[in-house]
Amino acid sequence: MVSAKDILGNPDYLAISYGGYRHRDHDIEPTVDELKEDMKILSAIGIKVLRTYKVHLPHASNVLKAINELKKEDPNFEMYVMLGAWIDCKNAWTGEEPDHNAESERNEVEIATAASLANEYPDIVKVLAVGNEAMVKWAASYYVQPEVILKWVNHLQGLKQSGQLPKDLWITSSDNFASWGGGGEEYHVESLEKLLRAVDFVSLHTYPMHDTHYNPEFWGITKAEESLPKREQIAAAMERARDYAISQYQNTANYIKSLGIDKPIHIGETGWASASDGHYGPEGSKATDEYKEALYYQLMREWSNEAGISCFYFEAFDEHWKDAQNPAGSENHFGLFTIDGQAKYALWDLVDTGVFEGLSRGGQPISKTYGGDEAALLEEALAPPVKE
Repeated sequence: MVSAKDILGNPDYLAISYGGYRHRDHDIEPTVDELKEDMKILSAIGIKVLRTYKVHLPHASNVLKAINELKKEDPNFEMYVMLGAWIDCKNAWTGEEPDHNAESERNEVEIATAASLANEYPDIVKVLAVGNEAMVKWAASYYVQPEVILKWVNHLQGLKQSGQLPKDLWITSSDNFASWGGGGEEYHVESLEKLLRAVDFVSLHTYPMHDTHYNPEFWGITKAEESLPKREQIAAAMERARDYAISQYQNTANYIKSLGIDKPIHIGETGWASASDGHYGPEGSKATDEYKEALYYQLMREWSNEAGISCFYFEAFDEHWKDAQNPAGSENHFGLFTIDGQAKYALWDLVDTGVFEGLSRGGQPISKTYGGDEAALLEEALAPPVKE
């Protein structure tokens, strides 16, 4: 039996964000056999910790069931879960005006279901997360005030203390770096400080890819780099993107330290889409292609492993329900694998080493995107814009 303390920050326990949906129609749930297929693929690339949500749907419980069955089939199979409970404000997703100072009645059910699953699978569920980007103010459809997250974190910590949850289960919330104090002062409120003291660790989200459009001062290449080969131009831009993510992490760490609080901080989400027809594609910031995605994945894994930080990279497989009306939308293309199980450029080297031998997704063996043609992939890679 290992605990969250043993897993988080341990490079032998690589982490990833996971959703198993394979169809544009989100009502089509992945089967337990499909989930087991995915677990084997992820295990092959060294993943041992998943972050997933949807406790109100069959997905979350079926992921746990799939892992449980694989453990029974092979006692050496290892996979653990950071299980999230979705949190909304009152009137979220209803068409009525969201009330950000009150919470949805549904939240209580989400928390109770997550706690029940943690008790049912104590050998698998090692972390419970209260909310997903539930405090960040740009989540205008559903965000809540920090005191709502604090209420439920304290509730779960109380269940631990009374023996109604495993004592070594860690409790957190997953949110944007700004929500944890690493951004504007509007987030620096008393209830956030109390929340920081209540959680077992901070699960922080950072997305430089989105900021290539929304806050692009770090993005692109210099005039001096314009004469470099395209590979070197992209490498320079992606190293700055990594440094931008690190700066958001460090700003948050500095704020927490300024309060006299000492808590581990791990990356709950970060990722880079491989395609976009919008803000981040050829007509936008020119940020999204498989080559840049691979560099970002490698850079973030190297930094976080060396720093002793878990990185729940977003995400394992493409999920096309996320922007179902726009197949080319970036939200559909964050996976390291395509829907049909092709490994994107970030994982081509693992295909070469044979780690996927005998594995498949939906009947398709794991192969390389672009048919393994690196020249074709590089041809489609976009040169970053030149910074003024």
